Amino acid sequence: MSQNELPICTACGSQFDLEAGTPPKHCKICDDPRQFVPPSGQSWTTLNQLKTEHKNKWQQDPKDPRIWSIYTEPKFAIGQRAMLLQTDAGNVLWDMIALLDENTIDFINSKGGLKAIIISHPHYYTTYVDWAQTFNCPIYISANDKNWLCQKPPNSQIIDFVKGPAGTNLSVLPGITAIKTGGHFDGSLVLHWDKKLFIADTIVTVPSAYTPQPRPPGQTSYSFQWSIPNMIPLPPNEILKIWRAVEPFEFDTTHGAFVGMDVRDEGLKGRMLESMQIQVRGEGWGEHEILREVLDA
Repeated sequence: MSQNELPICTACGSQFDLEAGTPPKHCKICDDPRQFVPPSGQSWTTLNQLKTEHKNKWQQDPKDPRIWSIYTEPKFAIGQRAMLLQTDAGNVLWDMIALLDENTIDFINSKGGLKAIIISHPHYYTTYVDWAQTFNCPIYISANDKNWLCQKPPNSQIIDFVKGPAGTNLSVLPGITAIKTGGHFDGSLVLHWDKKLFIADTIVTVPSAYTPQPRPPGQTSYSFQWSIPNMIPLPPNEILKIWRAVEPFEFDTTHGAFVGMDVRDEGLKGRMLESMQIQVRGEGWGEHEILREVLDA
């Protein structure tokens, strides 16, 4: 069965190893309490169908021409972006989208192809087998989350696992570090490169993150959620794990899950810690270790 004919969940974009005519009754990604099945019920499409109804576009970052957002229009499934990073050690794709068409392949190849793909968490695994085979490169995901894979990799070389507890980090290429934070999923990852933190929705960028300077006191920049669409927050101990994982890294920019979700500020690391403390206090905690954390001078 061609990758183009395998069923894809229209709600989350996950592709399954079944014939399109006999898709699964349920999508295990959407049945999980972090996600949801739309009121209209479970429905399916294929890459062939997606290619007739949608197309991908790309947008260069206005501050750093080495970074490109790749996204699908009209919006499909969750609507996240993939991000192409042109590093000195080779190109990396951070996260992915379900649609992979010839124009997208040509665009990425025109920039030098891919050395690696790194996916933050299971909601963005989508059509990972097709992407890995097309660009002949490994995919990095967390070992904690491998049970969420919806397709069996055709060979053992496709996937490399980031192993270890929250706080583990892996140098995928020189300067490119995958950091396991946990939280949203047990194995949720962020990516660090050149004072930039690619956070997907492992760390959720909120509207007040864009409040211009000088910022009023007490405004948050990020939220830390077990479920983003169902608005179930993480408890303080999980938030502390995220802080411990990112604390060793310097960053002044974050790139979130969706196009335009980019925040830049020399004091951004302090704003992230402040956001954690605001959320923990908002959850009713007057005392917790995360509330005693201070940013090193």
